[in-house]
Amino acid sequence: MARLVIADGRIDVALSLLERVAALHGNVSVAVDDVLDVNAVAKPLREVRGWRAPGTVAPGIGALGTWRYRGGKDFVALRRFRQPAVIVTLRPGRGFRRLVVGTPDAEHVAATIRARLPP
Repeated sequence: MARLVIADGRIDVALSLLERVAALHGNVSVAVDDVLDVNAVAKPLREVRGWRAPGTVAPGIGALGTWRYRGGKDFVALRRFRQPAVIVTLRPGRGFRRLVVGTPDAEHVAATIRARLPP
């Protein structure tokens, strides 16, 4: 399962080999300084917007990859649609606009990231 790793001023979305193949993308890394907001959501499927390009979706199971829309693109790593997720909103012009990553302890992970944001 994709993991959010916070270390050395960066947030990394660490993917397994199978997840990298399904996402058609490697691990994603962003600077903590580029984070505008962090939220935990109970129903992450409502947060997925646009069209998949490239990536994989398995109905009822998960979504991995890049979702593009008029305002930019998001990186999505959801293994279970009913599992909560962390949404990391990034500054414009940093590649991805948001990271949407499923994790059972979304509230705790979001609070950990929020605590590391610059004042």
